[in-house]
Amino acid sequence: MIWIAIRMLTGDAQKFYGLVFGIAFSTLLITQQLTIFVNLIERGASGVYNVSNADVWVMDPVSRTTDVAYAMPSTALDKVRSVEGVEWAVPHIRAQAAVRTSTGDLEGVAVIGVDDATLIGLPKRMLEGAPDVLDQPDSVIIDDVGTTRMFPDESPIGKRLELNDQRAVIRGVADAIPSFTSTVVLYTKYSQALRYVPGTRNRLSFVLVGAEHGVSADELAKRITDQTGLRARTRDEFAQDGVDFIIQNTGIPFNFGITVMLGFIVGIAIVGLTFSLFIRDNIKQFGALKAIGVTNAKIRRMVASQAALVGLVGYGLGIVGTVLFIWGFAGNPTFKGFYVPWQIPLVSLVAVFLILALTGWLALRNVLKTEPASVFR
Repeated sequence: MIWIAIRMLTGDAQKFYGLVFGIAFSTLLITQQLTIFVNLIERGASGVYNVSNADVWVMDPVSRTTDVAYAMPSTALDKVRSVEGVEWAVPHIRAQAAVRTSTGDLEGVAVIGVDDATLIGLPKRMLEGAPDVLDQPDSVIIDDVGTTRMFPDESPIGKRLELNDQRAVIRGVADAIPSFTSTVVLYTKYSQALRYVPGTRNRLSFVLVGAEHGVSADELAKRITDQTGLRARTRDEFAQDGVDFIIQNTGIPFNFGITVMLGFIVGIAIVGLTFSLFIRDNIKQFGALKAIGVTNAKIRRMVASQAALVGLVGYGLGIVGTVLFIWGFAGNPTFKGFYVPWQIPLVSLVAVFLILALTGWLALRNVLKTEPASVFR
């Protein structure tokens, strides 16, 4: 009977392709939008992830993320270093600035000052140059997204910039996770960053801390908070703070939620209408099967197998379409590092199941109400 059901479905090619298209389109829309949403909000933690060797971030109590921070006095560094369990603590500055390129264009950039001695605060990987290029006068390292935006199709090495009326020379390119706004990022030494950033009384944005062996990051963060009065967050906690800030202060979750819901509704509309037309056109065939003794339970299994075939093909095409979309835009800085979390295809699978279950149940009601005698009237 299952084979008969499949032959009935594929025999009407127009409606079969319509059902597959409806499921594929819904899967693509739901999976693609959820993928973009998850990757975008994770960008809120990019500033933390780019500093891989800091166990604890220390900041002013009102600071919330790497981009929303209130500067501390330089004495905060000594306070943190005095806490038991701190193996090392280094200063870290993050500030906004305006840069004028050699062509006269003005570009807003983020200036990040890393520790002069250890260079803690730089991304782990370099695409061009080495971290020690910062030992040269007026040196900065640009992130790869900034290279694409400011120097498309050419190497930025050796390019001179006017950074807040100060000379800066690009001598390296870092492989960094882009920020939520894809702002151009310039890395330099902490002492040099103080020259580039407009002067205020307090300049220290964060203190990056490494824990001694045997001391957990959670325990050390609590000690620092209790003894200094500053806000200390572990690496994972501060990364989550960045994600939460975007969710709470932007309309992104609401907008993407609307798109995902529309994908679900469109899927129900297309599949429901097509499935209903398919059942209506084959109502006599189902009546004939009932006339020869096929039970309602077997009819339900036949419709379920038809829905399963449509769901399997459409879902597969939708997932493949999402992967091709992410792969096709991988070269765009906006989509750098995007991936499809394994949970998202499962969410799409549940959505497809609900679409097929709802539309199949609505379409099946007419079949179950059909009297076998109606075939012979």
